[in-house]
Amino acid sequence: MIKPTENPADPFKKALADATKVMADDPELSVSYTVHTSGSTNDTMRLPQVSRRLKRAEVLLARGTADALALRHKYHDQAAHARYAPEGDLARGIYEAMETARCEAIGARSMPGTLTNINAKIAADAGNRGYGRITDKNEAPLSEAAGYLVRNLATGRDLPADAQNILDLWKDSILGKAGATLENLQDSLADQTEFAKFTRQVIADLGYSDQLGDDPDGQDDNAEDQAEEDDSEQEDPDNEGGEDDQEEEDASAQQSQEEQQDAMQSELSSDDLADSEQAEETELPEGDEPTDHPTPAPISYADPDYDVFCTDFDEEIKAEELAEPAELERLRTYLDQQLEPLKGAVSRLANKLMRRLQAQQNRSWEFDLEEGILDAGRLARVVANPTTPLSFKQEKDTEFRDTVVTLLIDNSGSMRGRPISIAAICADVLARTLERCQVKVEILGFTTRAWKGGQCREKWLGSGRQQIPGRLNDLRHIIYKSADAPWRRVRPNLGLMMKEGLLKENIDGEALEWAHRRMSARPEARKILMVISDGAPVDDSTLSVNPANYLEKHLRDVINMVEKRRVVELLAIGIGHDVTRYYDRAVTITDVEQLAGAMTEQLASLFDTDPRARARILGIKQAS
Repeated sequence: MIKPTENPADPFKKALADATKVMADDPELSVSYTVHTSGSTNDTMRLPQVSRRLKRAEVLLARGTADALALRHKYHDQAAHARYAPEGDLARGIYEAMETARCEAIGARSMPGTLTNINAKIAADAGNRGYGRITDKNEAPLSEAAGYLVRNLATGRDLPADAQNILDLWKDSILGKAGATLENLQDSLADQTEFAKFTRQVIADLGYSDQLGDDPDGQDDNAEDQAEEDDSEQEDPDNEGGEDDQEEEDASAQQSQEEQQDAMQSELSSDDLADSEQAEETELPEGDEPTDHPTPAPISYADPDYDVFCTDFDEEIKAEELAEPAELERLRTYLDQQLEPLKGAVSRLANKLMRRLQAQQNRSWEFDLEEGILDAGRLARVVANPTTPLSFKQEKDTEFRDTVVTLLIDNSGSMRGRPISIAAICADVLARTLERCQVKVEILGFTTRAWKGGQCREKWLGSGRQQIPGRLNDLRHIIYKSADAPWRRVRPNLGLMMKEGLLKENIDGEALEWAHRRMSARPEARKILMVISDGAPVDDSTLSVNPANYLEKHLRDVINMVEKRRVVELLAIGIGHDVTRYYDRAVTITDVEQLAGAMTEQLASLFDTDPRARARILGIKQAS
């Protein structure tokens, strides 16, 4: 029986999470519920939020999403997938959609009920995207149609109406070009590698072979052929001299002559260099010494093995440089309108925080001193008895005034909508509140400049596709408010978070290290860094060509570095995502509207003079 204080949806959520772990064949899988885009990364899965009312549509969507993600988690191999992935955007979209359909079709063979659940998810997605209203084939996404066709052919089941409309628009065209290849669909479903080759053939049949890139198997064959040729040349017993020996002698003589020329040139260059260095030494002022080239700084101080393919296109930029002043004002007005109903609640929490800070900020004085400020309250004694000496007082210092707080906000695409709006308004109100209490505040955001790699990935593709290249996207680190900037001057900047197209992918580790460097350079005695995020680091371009835990490992290394150095006090708030497995001081909220309360309580606890009260809020165990 459910207690009156419990959420009626909690038993369903727990049952669904347990069933998802069983279906994914991964008992260590972390399942959470989110109000924004669902998805999965490594050992974490985010399912659509289910409200207390347990609406039928919410339940069906959650079950369908759980089944789809669990089947992909179980039957999908990221390494094999990345090996055969096409380079072009359209081809890659078809490749992804067909792989998703393959995983769901395999699961349907042993668990037919998953098809019904996943149909609910497909229906919801297609309805939200307006697929049922599309009448022109050119407006319908080919990649979705290809995935729907594979699912239809593999399972023999019809699709929801809106999705079926997209398939009907493209079906004749796809079968007309790739029908012969699709006849062999059933033969390759169980083997992901064979299915990847099958998918590449379908893409070529559809006329997009120019987007496939190099054939991975062809490269391996060429390498093996070259190795065999080298071996045969070394082991050829019939070569007894003749023309081959003469050619080798001629080549050896020519090489010897070239080496002598190189040696002479090297000696000449060395002499010239020595003369040049001697001349420079004689020209140096007395007491100066020639300087060596400085050793380049590592990409990450937290993890020397963390690599970045290129940093040429990364940017650290002020918010006002990403939009015109008029646009920032318009976006700020839109932000205020969106969150008008929440302003009262957020302001009340902010006032509560301010009262707690000001309670400690109340003046405390030392009296009866021989110097300082004249104590007017004791002048009556002097008037009554002129022989009484004057009394002075001095104000005691408050502990928390020399403090800076940084709010580092995740600007990834999954924060789009209500989460980013509430994060922006909370940051706004807290900046005003803390500024009034003489606590400096910095507001930062992090995202990428492009989806799926941008110019960094293009450079990687053009330079030979290096194996395990490291981070493969263009970073964008945004300064919404610097610590020294007054709030009134930068107020419109927070509206930038509402800008369409700004929110993309999130590389948390480098963003956290960036914020930590900025804070470490500050003169304040106390530094507090609060991270607001809704998930683990995700960047498709990087994860497709590196180990699956590449970004997550770096984030853990950075957190470990920050917490060990203890220069900065680190806090984290996870929105619909359990961040306590990364951060020591962390809280997870399941509803974005809880964000304001979590932020104010976390900050207030840091200024609480009672260590036990701080421990209760932050979840820190008391030291014995």
